[in-house]
Amino acid sequence: MKTTFKLSSFFLFLLVLSSCSSDDGEVMQEDFVVAFENPSVSFGATEDEKSINLVFSTVAPEAGSVEVSFTGSNAAYGEDEDFVTVPAAVNGVITIEVASGAQSASLVFKKLKDAVEGTQKSIDFEISTVNVANGMANGTTATQVAFEETAALGGNFAPEVGGPNEPNQVYIDLSAQNQTSINRETWDLAFYNGDDFRVAINGSLYMAVSELDETDIDVVTAEQVADLQASVAVGTFDAANTEFIDAPNGEISGTAIQEIAVAEMNNKVYLVNMGAEVGTEEPQAGAVNTSGDSRGWMKIRILRNDTGYTLQYAGLDEAAHKEISISKDPAFNFQFVSLTSEAIVSVEPEKEKWDLNFTVFTNVIEGFGSYGYSDFVSTNSKGKVMAYRVTTETKAYQDFSASDIDDQAFDADQRVIGSNWRNGGGPDTLPSLKDDVFFIVKDNDGNRYKLKFTALVNESGVRGYPAFEYELLQ
Repeated sequence: MKTTFKLSSFFLFLLVLSSCSSDDGEVMQEDFVVAFENPSVSFGATEDEKSINLVFSTVAPEAGSVEVSFTGSNAAYGEDEDFVTVPAAVNGVITIEVASGAQSASLVFKKLKDAVEGTQKSIDFEISTVNVANGMANGTTATQVAFEETAALGGNFAPEVGGPNEPNQVYIDLSAQNQTSINRETWDLAFYNGDDFRVAINGSLYMAVSELDETDIDVVTAEQVADLQASVAVGTFDAANTEFIDAPNGEISGTAIQEIAVAEMNNKVYLVNMGAEVGTEEPQAGAVNTSGDSRGWMKIRILRNDTGYTLQYAGLDEAAHKEISISKDPAFNFQFVSLTSEAIVSVEPEKEKWDLNFTVFTNVIEGFGSYGYSDFVSTNSKGKVMAYRVTTETKAYQDFSASDIDDQAFDADQRVIGSNWRNGGGPDTLPSLKDDVFFIVKDNDGNRYKLKFTALVNESGVRGYPAFEYELLQ
């Protein structure tokens, strides 16, 4: 998995900044404050190394260094021991070089031995010295590295959705502090790995499908479906067009493609609107451009193949179809197929290794049918992740603790966070964060986090740069 941590503006405010001045007009000098980006780092079973990041309150005024000391619990330093670092430690101290003008620095932690079952291994790092003019450590001056898959205490994330075209779907694992990014055009169909035989479509591309009264895929032509194409689309403002998309709440029983029947004769051909390419033109600040040219149309038919699936697919005017066999893998929610690359592709992490998905999304507007949303956050409902929303009228984020959790409020609808964290803006208003809401998320291991969004746009007001902070409630 790709692991990325970024500093939110909220975290910067936590750093204590000080200045000095005199009455004779001398220029104020800002302190150079150093802190760890996150209070803890957790390793997955298959991970061997991670970066531990230091963040600065301002750019470094000169070249220097930061010294970090550490102590281990059931863990020793050395090539023949449990862990090493880059830069290497000397007499229990790691010296990290700071370049003039830098905004951050880091060390690499390399795990050499896993923890024996039932034994906890951890290392506590602490900033001991800042060798930069006006330098000091404050805020998160210590961080803990845990060897086993213990839940992270919290931290900050900046999901890399890719700017105002939002080309990426980003999967977040809160407890492991991981994010995995995949281009939205990588896949088209998702074949369910659970007990049901269901196939989902890629709503992030505004795909839509319609069942045809035909079981022979090779006899279906473009002329035959021409009158249907105008209706099989997202954003037509027709309340009836919801039949062409998957249920936005994430219920697997609500896929637009009917459950794949055991009897081959009961599985019909489907007309597939392949949706829209990822947009390429950059919009004005505050706007998005998530969709570009049409990706065209195809026809598909899906059959059961023992315990898996057989996908038949072709262009509308092709008289002979091709086939792909898909086997179920219970470690994942879905197996994914790209009709453009004609292959099974890797998309989601394992179902127990992600909690949130930042994505473009096909939702429903009551009375107006399907509609495309940007800046959307879905929960891994099929992986048993749930969430609920809290308003600051009920409790302030900073005051909310484990004792305030309402276990009856957790909702399996994957849209609980959805677009409820931001204001979409309009012709005369820019999009903005909702500062009166936050969310409680429970992962599949029962870890419960409070989560608050800290950014929707970047410093230039460009959309597609979300950020959030979160904290484990114990």
